[in-house]
Amino acid sequence: MRHHIRHFTARHEPAGQIAAHLKSGAGAMIGIGAVGGLSVATSLPLLIAPLGATVVLLFGQPASPLAQPMNIFGGYLLATVLGVAAAFAFPGVWWIAAVAVGVAIAGMALLRVTHPPAGAVPLVALASPVQSAWLFPTILISCVSLLALALLHHRLPPRVQYPKQLPQD
Repeated sequence: MRHHIRHFTARHEPAGQIAAHLKSGAGAMIGIGAVGGLSVATSLPLLIAPLGATVVLLFGQPASPLAQPMNIFGGYLLATVLGVAAAFAFPGVWWIAAVAVGVAIAGMALLRVTHPPAGAVPLVALASPVQSAWLFPTILISCVSLLALALLHHRLPPRVQYPKQLPQD
């Protein structure tokens, strides 16, 4: 039995450098702090929960396909369209949240723009359907800001290639 439990308790991430981990945490703090400051300056509700998971990928796992710019923008766009449409078409229908999240995940996978944090956007849209149309500018401004910071951040030592380079043909 211990052999089977070991698969659940093993750490699958390789050990990394402390400086790189501290840099990742600092990048996430700066990124969310910048979006929060921009939110206050513009009076737009830019700080939404899925962005916390986006900064984990952007600053902590920049080589992941899930952290690439196309995945961030494409995943969020698709999930926002589906979430807002569901909120307007079916306000107050609780089970539509499950449908919208499932369709968003399937759509992201089909379009090859999977960004896991975007899976939460239909829930955000359905939680406050009156304000859900604000998700488009909120997510666009937040993602552009975070991506710009990530591009600068990954140029600092220890330097990381971001976005990931495509293989040469």
